[in-house]
Amino acid sequence: MHKIAVIGAGTWGIAIANLLALNGNVVTVYLRSEIEAKKMAKTRKHDKLPGLVLDEKVDFSNDLYSAIEDEDIIIFAVPSYAFREVAHKIVPMTKGNEYLVTLTKGMEDKTLYTMSEILQDELKKARKRNNKIVAISGPTHAEEVAKCMPTFAVSASKDIKAARFIQDVFMGHNFRVYTNTDIKGVEVCAAFKNIIGLASGVLVGLGYGDNIRAALLTRGMAEMMRVGKVLSCRKETFYGLAGIGDMIVTAISMSSRNFRCGRLIGEGYDVDKAIEKIGMVVEGANFIPKAMRIQRKYKLDLPITRSMYEIVINKKDPRYIFNLLMLRKKKSE
Repeated sequence: MHKIAVIGAGTWGIAIANLLALNGNVVTVYLRSEIEAKKMAKTRKHDKLPGLVLDEKVDFSNDLYSAIEDEDIIIFAVPSYAFREVAHKIVPMTKGNEYLVTLTKGMEDKTLYTMSEILQDELKKARKRNNKIVAISGPTHAEEVAKCMPTFAVSASKDIKAARFIQDVFMGHNFRVYTNTDIKGVEVCAAFKNIIGLASGVLVGLGYGDNIRAALLTRGMAEMMRVGKVLSCRKETFYGLAGIGDMIVTAISMSSRNFRCGRLIGEGYDVDKAIEKIGMVVEGANFIPKAMRIQRKYKLDLPITRSMYEIVINKKDPRYIFNLLMLRKKKSE
């Protein structure tokens, strides 16, 4: 049994908290709001996870220090835009022997750091050492994990012992975990696949068929691998659960915020209205400008990413943009 803190009470954080409690661990979920913490402690439910009744070993707190002070594992389940702020508060409180686990998918706006790199940076600033940093990723919709439906994931860390430790903690009858030492590659996949998910939704919203969606996933993977290559990631990572696995589920499932948002845009919704209608963070929309900075920095050919930039950021007509994509200069595969 381990004592675990989950920072953040979104759907993914709550689903994982319940999973870990069912595995026999004692889990404390940190929320900023005292009212929300008391509400969840009383109801044992989450508004966006209907049917889930949280295990009795899940507790709630709005006191950050008490939530993490005696924990073996601290799990970060906050949006990417808030990750640095949260890490900056927590890292100085740590003792140095905790496992720091990120569930967050994305990159930091200013630095283009992944979430594990932010943790390393904050550890350095706080003059602390901790190599036990792990990223959990893969095709893992919170709604299905909350229902104990079979799910596969990756535990990634530069330290294989840390990856294996977290593998053991998360592993269960309905949650199978693999290890990977290419944590950078796993996190790059987690960020970029959201753009492909958005694009897939746009195609469905436009009324297009399966042929172009299959092509989108294939060519989208080619773009992701170009990025991975210049960032010194292993190509095998992109063929695995964190890469093609997560990209597929993000691009086909109505449980995917990115897919649903893209579909609304394709159906004619204004981008801001589509995001508002989703009601939760749409990481793909937030990530597009960062992806374009990577494209420019490394002079990469990322036509799908560039097209989504025109649609989501410059708010160009999706049908017109995809027509331009189809009529690009001929080339070999």
